[in-house]
Amino acid sequence: MTGIRMVGFDADDTLWRSEDYFDAAQKEFERIIATYVELDDVRARLYAIEKNNIALFGYGVKGMVLSMIEAAVEITSSRISATHLHRIVGLGKELLAHPVELLPHVPEAVEAIAAEHDIVLITKGDLFHQEAKVKQCGLADLFRRIEIVSEKDPSTYTRLLEEFGLPAEQFVMIGNSLRSDIAPVLELGGWGVHVPYHLTWAHEAEATVAVDAPRLRVVGRADELPVAVQAIATEALESGAGTL
Repeated sequence: MTGIRMVGFDADDTLWRSEDYFDAAQKEFERIIATYVELDDVRARLYAIEKNNIALFGYGVKGMVLSMIEAAVEITSSRISATHLHRIVGLGKELLAHPVELLPHVPEAVEAIAAEHDIVLITKGDLFHQEAKVKQCGLADLFRRIEIVSEKDPSTYTRLLEEFGLPAEQFVMIGNSLRSDIAPVLELGGWGVHVPYHLTWAHEAEATVAVDAPRLRVVGRADELPVAVQAIATEALESGAGTL
């Protein structure tokens, strides 16, 4: 019996591109604000408002747009025009309509891991948007379950693992975010495979995990994932994680 019984995948910036489009929208937001006021910290001020609003709006495009509108009004001292507010709403609509673009080697990697282990998709964000992306990605049938959650923290992973009937030491989570994908699972005694992405939202960067953490692996590309998971499975079996 393998020491690993289930592998979880993050979605945004692990399976498909996401932050690139959010970053482009933020740059357009900064250009809009620059027509009213010259500031070096527009992005930081926007993030501060986004962070305060997460508990109300959750994650995703709609929460970002609402935070952009609030930030625009605040930063421009209410001078922002209706035309520019309409443009900010348009940025959100463009993000919601953007087609899914899988990252290189993802389909082959997911299929290879699914051939050896049960796999699940665990993602957060706007429900409708995430559901649409899952439908478009072409990989949905490979996953035993697809979970769209409001937050990815130890309590969420604990609940999911209980539903799966699975101890944490028999679970691997793959993702680009240390905060959401790796740190909570390691805390519970599970395994993590970090696949860094070239862009990371400030909120997801607010976590530190030791690079030499014993249950952590780091890979540079999706095609390295099957070998990394197999190595974890071997180590978990040798350590006794495969014992039911």
